[in-house]
Amino acid sequence: MTIGIIGAGKMARAFARQLVSTGYKVMMCNSRGPHSLNSIVTALGANVQAATTEEVARAKIVILAVHWNQLPQALSNLPPWEGRIVVDATNPNFSLEDVNNFVYTGEKTSSELVAELVPGARLVKAFNTLCYKVLEKYPEHEHGKRVVFISGNDRYAKREFSEVVKRIGFAPVDLGNLANGGRMQQFGGPLGSLNLLHL
Repeated sequence: MTIGIIGAGKMARAFARQLVSTGYKVMMCNSRGPHSLNSIVTALGANVQAATTEEVARAKIVILAVHWNQLPQALSNLPPWEGRIVVDATNPNFSLEDVNNFVYTGEKTSSELVAELVPGARLVKAFNTLCYKVLEKYPEHEHGKRVVFISGNDRYAKREFSEVVKRIGFAPVDLGNLANGGRMQQFGGPLGSLNLLHL
């Protein structure tokens, strides 16, 4: 399977390394175009290719690994999603006061807002609680596998992406839908900064 990654920063490159090391092919993009990614894809190996955002968005699974405030631009003018899986690995860069208000006043979760930017996609929230260094190098520990929290409104999308999570060495934990599980794992939620092991 080819997995698309929108973004080419540290988190995106960490995803790419884990995916290609376990047999996946990866397409990456950024806002500056495929030519700007030559050195990055060369360093990541033959199974990673640079592409346009439109090409990446046609992958069966697409991971969002850009800054929160870049999402509207990165996701604009894309082809219909037609049920493909989009993985939201982002965190909103709100102030602590804004985060607390956002989490506890019943407003939409960050991933519910992201879902509105990808109509027709099946959105899964995952990997937002881990920093890129952990994602890149430390999926497993001598005492167990690192937990990746997953939330989403489509149980089949969660199940399919959970297989990817397992294959690259992590332990998926399903928290439920975006309204409840997403609220727990988003930045400012009770699980938003935890780094746990599944024994």
